[in-house]
Amino acid sequence: EHHGGLGRQEATRLLTEGEQLGSTLVLLESFLTFYLFLTDCIARVQRFLVTRLGEDWIFLVLLGITMALVSWTMDYASAKSLQAYKWIHGELRGNIPLQYLAWVSYPLMFIIFSSLICHLVAPQAIGSGIPELKTILRGVVLKEYLTLRAFLAKVIGLTAALGSGMPVGKEGPFVHIASICAAVLSRFMSFFSGAYRVNILTVGCAVGVGCCFGTPLGGVLFSIEVTSTYFAVRNYWRGYFAATFSAFIFRVLSVFNKDAVTITALFRTNFRMDFPFDLQELPAFALIGISCGFLGAFFVWLNRQVVLFMRRPNAMTRFLIKYRLIFPATVTLVIATLTFPPGFGQFMAGEVRVQNLHPQRHPACSLASPQKAAFIIWVLIICVSLPLWVQFWMSAVATTMPIPSGAFMPVFILGAAFGRMVGEIMATLFPHGIVFDGILYRIIPGGYAVIGAAALTGAVTHTVSTAVICFELTGQISHILPMMVAVILANIVAQGLQPSLYDSIIQVKKLPYLPELGFGHTRLYNIVVEDIMVRKVTFISSQSTYREVKHLLDSSSLKSIPLVDSKDSMILLGSVDRVELLALCDWWLSPERRILIRFFQHLPLPSPDPPSSGFYDSSARPSVCSLLQIRAWEEAEMDLAMEMDEIRVDPSPFQLVERTSLQKTHTLFSLLGLSHAYVTSIGKLVGVVALKELQKAIEGSTHSGVRLRPPLASFRDVSKHKSVPKLTPPSTAPSSQSSTSSPSPQSFPSAPPSPASEQIRHRTHPHPNQEQETEVWIEGGTGDTEASSSNSDLALPPSSTPPSAPPPSSPSTPIPLSTLRPSQRLQNAEDSDDEPVV
Repeated sequence: EHHGGLGRQEATRLLTEGEQLGSTLVLLESFLTFYLFLTDCIARVQRFLVTRLGEDWIFLVLLGITMALVSWTMDYASAKSLQAYKWIHGELRGNIPLQYLAWVSYPLMFIIFSSLICHLVAPQAIGSGIPELKTILRGVVLKEYLTLRAFLAKVIGLTAALGSGMPVGKEGPFVHIASICAAVLSRFMSFFSGAYRVNILTVGCAVGVGCCFGTPLGGVLFSIEVTSTYFAVRNYWRGYFAATFSAFIFRVLSVFNKDAVTITALFRTNFRMDFPFDLQELPAFALIGISCGFLGAFFVWLNRQVVLFMRRPNAMTRFLIKYRLIFPATVTLVIATLTFPPGFGQFMAGEVRVQNLHPQRHPACSLASPQKAAFIIWVLIICVSLPLWVQFWMSAVATTMPIPSGAFMPVFILGAAFGRMVGEIMATLFPHGIVFDGILYRIIPGGYAVIGAAALTGAVTHTVSTAVICFELTGQISHILPMMVAVILANIVAQGLQPSLYDSIIQVKKLPYLPELGFGHTRLYNIVVEDIMVRKVTFISSQSTYREVKHLLDSSSLKSIPLVDSKDSMILLGSVDRVELLALCDWWLSPERRILIRFFQHLPLPSPDPPSSGFYDSSARPSVCSLLQIRAWEEAEMDLAMEMDEIRVDPSPFQLVERTSLQKTHTLFSLLGLSHAYVTSIGKLVGVVALKELQKAIEGSTHSGVRLRPPLASFRDVSKHKSVPKLTPPSTAPSSQSSTSSPSPQSFPSAPPSPASEQIRHRTHPHPNQEQETEVWIEGGTGDTEASSSNSDLALPPSSTPPSAPPPSSPSTPIPLSTLRPSQRLQNAEDSDDEPVV
């Protein structure tokens, strides 16, 4: 009975546990059913939205909302920081030493923090970001410039810099921030990949400017002028939609935070609309434009000279590079000392905001007598111009600090101050105003300030859309005609003296860029591609062995390699990505392939024997004979011809013919964002042209005193009616420093030739243009620009040089065109290996 009772208890327990387990399973099944139903509903809604609206609308809305939130958050944080800055200064009033200590240490702390964040998290966040985006939109990939780390460093560093009160701007870095956000969001949208990458970056630039100031119209136009040489009109609606949506959300957030009563202009003005200016004032407006043109060119020159001075190799620059925080700390200390209110800062109106430069106020000197008018003019010029020049060089130097900083807003303030000074002088010269139709109209100095701001900003950036930005910032277009006249005159003067600020930074950083063709240079029409192309090209053929390909990959850093039919015909079949060749070479001798080969040869796989208890297993370590066999097998495999079916080939790389003009080549490179182009003659590969060759040719033609590398253009002019025998270039013509590090590709030698053989070959095959060969810059490595172009030109076999015999195991028949497959872009986040890297 005792055992029976225990059995019944155990059966009851098991039955209870079974019922509980069954109820748990039912509950889990119901949850799983609900989860599957919810997932299916979300997928259906996503498909409906994508089908009906399109991914582009969803992407633009998300980009606008995100950037509006980021912009408002940064403005809110920087505004609170500046309020705390002024509060500390006000609380210490009466104690000058403590006031000075607080006035200097507060921005010093923020600037050092900003510089430290950029240095530790992402050095790519330093500076404006627009020059780098301009380079990226021209087809060059800059590593780590569009990553999440750069986004975080840029946002945090820019917020700290704006909160320090230093003369730095927000517009340039915020364009970079918006472009990073657009690039990160596009990774989750399958629609925005491949060819649409340039479109989303253009939209990001427009959103960055539009959301920064709440100016969508001027933001789109400014982003187009600054970043694009040729703009696709189909992207207009994307830029306007995203910029308008982002600016609307940005202004609505300001209203919700009670920073504004309603959605109005950021720097609203109330100029009279019935008679804003008289025709007699147009010469003064034109004078503002011409003067701002000279000032803008001088600002660009001064900024570049400061950067070049800091990059000059000497003991001081080496010390500053070693201790990176000393330079921003020194600049901040000097600027804070000069702007200290009880000191020289009381003459600079450091606490006056830019809104106070635009009001419609009548000057006090209008009530003075005519005898005092001349004296007041000179006092006004001296008292206003001295602080203006101090602020001028402070802004030029502050924008060179290693922090996220822009120059748009500091230049905008300088232009407004200069225009205000001219307006006050005009109001002093005409104290009673201008009489028109029997009515006296006083001069508005605030209108001159708006015109000066637009003119100086346009002169520095070489844009005309700054006038539209000023219209949206002030909310009035009463001075549209004089503003456009001043901006155009400023651009005419500035473009004739200096490049734009962004082009100047590109030149200083030595980023790959394509200079513009100047007007009136007739020599450009006499230059063709064969004059500037590099004839020593790295290539592979259909008979190339794995050893040759491996040697080529180890000796060069190209991201794309041309594929020819054979070394005799040199017919261009396409191009192969470097990653494809690396993957193929790694697979060819991989353990997985060894196992597959042994399996298909029907050889039994070795089975591990059980270890003996007291004896040493001699078969546990491979013998010398087996190692030699493995080595011999590897050598034999490396001498086999490359299997072309295993790689993806781009059958349509961009090609040019020998007689393509330089102007047409420049247009194609600018329009399509090309980094390089192969030069062919009746289908034969004869050379390659990259951005570097095109840049040297254009600069050599437009700048005096610079000669082109091969003077074939003038040679053709001299020998138009003469029969000149064609010179055959030697097989190993020395070109530059890169020729010493790059082997000849036609034979792919396993060992480099000796110096003696090189000297004999050079003596027996002289070349008339031997010293004028330059290296090609085509899809370099991950180093800087100078290093990336040093391993990119290899000798192309001439027609007179007999090609080396292929290995015995190589197939003699060329690869059929039917085996070529179009290359596909990698879809992961590191998909940028088919483009040049800086």
